[in-house]
Amino acid sequence: MLLVETCPWASVLTFPCLYFSPNTLFGMGNPLLDISAVVDKDFLDKYTLKPNDQILAEDKHKALFEELVKTFKVEYHAGGATQNSIKIAQWMIQEPHNVGTFFGCIGKDKFGEILKQKAEEAHIDAHYYEQNEEPTGTCAACITGDNRSLVANLAAANCYKKDKHLDLEENWKLVEKAKVYYIAGFFLTVSLESILKVAKHASENNKLFCLNLSAPFICQFFKDNLMQVLPYVDVLFGNETEAAAFAKEQDFQTEDLKEIAKKAQALPKVNKERKRIVVLTQGKDETVMALSKTFPVLKIDPKDIVDTNGAGDAFVGGFLSELVQDKSLDQCVKAAHYAANVIIRRAGCTFPEKPDFS
Repeated sequence: MLLVETCPWASVLTFPCLYFSPNTLFGMGNPLLDISAVVDKDFLDKYTLKPNDQILAEDKHKALFEELVKTFKVEYHAGGATQNSIKIAQWMIQEPHNVGTFFGCIGKDKFGEILKQKAEEAHIDAHYYEQNEEPTGTCAACITGDNRSLVANLAAANCYKKDKHLDLEENWKLVEKAKVYYIAGFFLTVSLESILKVAKHASENNKLFCLNLSAPFICQFFKDNLMQVLPYVDVLFGNETEAAAFAKEQDFQTEDLKEIAKKAQALPKVNKERKRIVVLTQGKDETVMALSKTFPVLKIDPKDIVDTNGAGDAFVGGFLSELVQDKSLDQCVKAAHYAANVIIRRAGCTFPEKPDFS
């Protein structure tokens, strides 16, 4: 067992020895093909889009994705919250490739083939459940000037099936190879049974299981699912608005972020080998980690901020990149802040060829 000496509460924290090799990190979630293009006002008006917004696609938006591809010069990226974080972790690590495994559901279609190609280019070992009922999930980023209008169509991402994919012997072997697991809260709306199977495996084998609150609506409307998984969570991520929603639903009777982190840490936990770590971000303000430890974020000139949409995913990716290497929690947060700082300077969840981090 490796004791994390650098943490002031190291006496209560132990981490298992992690073998740094392909498939050490496992993610499961909603894969989306990000399609970004500079568009004109007529295109926004045609689909009644606001210049700077994030919405889920309705029936009137179904034709948008094909028209975007046919009319404008587009860029494709492997996206979706969990896949983004796995992608960022791999970018931070660089070598070996395929440190991160990713499971999710896509369609048997053109966008699915592009998504597989983009995941491979990002050196993610993606194993998708492919089905014919729904098309591959997509997220269109319609750019006008400094504004981005995001339209997400989850489609196939909602169709993941435990019995059709996770339970297959060759896939479960990849789960067993991993030492660190990460799932965004969004997947609680898709396949609770898949999350629980992975979470229980991690807990029973003294591995690290990480979960993100992801959005206030997860804490509010999928509270039962969330609370079924939480006893298995070793590292819980969230931002200040998600933490506030979680605290309200749990009747913590406090709005203080440090107190919320402490109370979330104290909730029941199955694996008593280590205490739960709670990591809460708040934009440009300091990051809070139970117990009562805070970390200042990297300074950035507001005029250098291009797009903050991928900041949370990048933060988690940076954190995981150090966690799988047995680094201290201080170093995990340092890497998380670095990754987020890089991503917000660029459009979308994109990054330069190599990181400048040590």
